[in-house]
Amino acid sequence: MAFLVTLSSDELDANQEKFRIEQRLTKSRPRSLNIDAALDGPPIVLLIGEAPSRSGRDRSRWLSWLGIVARHGTVGAVDKSITVDPLRECLETVPLDGPDGILNDIPAPLRQEFDRASLLGTVGVCSNAVWQSLESSLRSGWPRLGPLLDWLMAQANPPVFGNSPADQSWQEQRDATGSLLRIADFPLSALAAWQRPPSEDAPYTAGLIPHPVEHSLIDHDVRVAGEAFGMFSEWQQGNTVRCDIHVLRDASGRRLEVVNVNATPVESRLGTDMIYYHEPTKSFVFVQYKRLDPVTRSIYVDARLRSQLDRLEETAALSAPPAQPSEWRLSSDPCFVKLAYWPESADPRPAHGMARGMYLPVSYIRLLLEDDCTRGKRANSTARMLGYEQVERHLTGTQFIDLVKHGLAGTVGTTREQLHALVKRRVNAGHSVVVATESSEESVRARQARTRDRGAKRRMYLHHTYKQDSPDS
Repeated sequence: MAFLVTLSSDELDANQEKFRIEQRLTKSRPRSLNIDAALDGPPIVLLIGEAPSRSGRDRSRWLSWLGIVARHGTVGAVDKSITVDPLRECLETVPLDGPDGILNDIPAPLRQEFDRASLLGTVGVCSNAVWQSLESSLRSGWPRLGPLLDWLMAQANPPVFGNSPADQSWQEQRDATGSLLRIADFPLSALAAWQRPPSEDAPYTAGLIPHPVEHSLIDHDVRVAGEAFGMFSEWQQGNTVRCDIHVLRDASGRRLEVVNVNATPVESRLGTDMIYYHEPTKSFVFVQYKRLDPVTRSIYVDARLRSQLDRLEETAALSAPPAQPSEWRLSSDPCFVKLAYWPESADPRPAHGMARGMYLPVSYIRLLLEDDCTRGKRANSTARMLGYEQVERHLTGTQFIDLVKHGLAGTVGTTREQLHALVKRRVNAGHSVVVATESSEESVRARQARTRDRGAKRRMYLHHTYKQDSPDS
């Protein structure tokens, strides 16, 4: 289906700059609007401008913005609302009416339905048949809109994750990618559009559809991506490693390099690691994913998990003692285990929200495993379990991200070379790794001010993708 938001030319002009900064829109809609009858397609949004009619009969409308309905809400006691997020500008005038209008290309009954739904100043809805006809006309008559449509449609029709090893691995890598964007304070929409990669062994980010940007901006980011890939240049050759890189920049010059690496077939992969490295403070945080049973919401602690805790403690030893106030951390624990929980009854479609779960520092896990709270339920059981029933206190996703964003968790004095060696070890050991490196000229004070500004306007960013697969892929 398609939601139609029609604004007068004056109202559209008055809000253009606001839309460009926020790239989202919340608009009230009548409670009486029947959207259930049209739930047969993607929740696409067409933001339409309309000029005053000279004849009083002929309408002069154009397509100005495209977006996706992120959620429905309520405004007061009478109206409901839709929130359009993301909302993106068409960047060229697309006439709807007149001899060059795209409405001329669709059948008369569909055009009439569109006209009834696009009343000035209101939110209307039309069927998926109307949208499909419009989409076809847009793609054929306005090919420059194709990448934007692909990007939006991938978010409007997210794939469903199943229980296959590939899907579960991608699910973990997706959660890690979203967590890294939250930590670095980049918009989630930057890496939100996804389709299944051709190979099940490919990294999750290999299926991302890059956000469409101006060609002049892409040229700049090609150079940045080349620098990022130099860190892992040894993976340009070989027949096993799958490496995928996305580079994001915001208006202040901060750069985020997101690298997703798979080095083993999905059936033999040992799990997902997430690493965030803040280059200005030479600090990284390491998270190893463990999936909780969807029914019991717990896992048994086996010998492999205990050996993994040993290696995480070795990783924590890379940290140096703090020598100045900005290097102080709440603890010497830079390594965490996320006990991630995807309920069987939950919607398997990817959403912007983080996966449920518990973030546990390694030293805390050691204490838990020495306490009776983690003993198995059977009498005289020596087995140990970790889960919601056993762990009374844990860090939530929001708490964990806030600690990292404020520099209160992580290593001290860790170099890029040490980070590179760590990533290489984890990849060679058979783990899927999602690592993000943030670099900027931002001061400690400026970083704190940015992370505390909850109402900050969304930052514009540039985006480039560099994929490096094996020659056999």
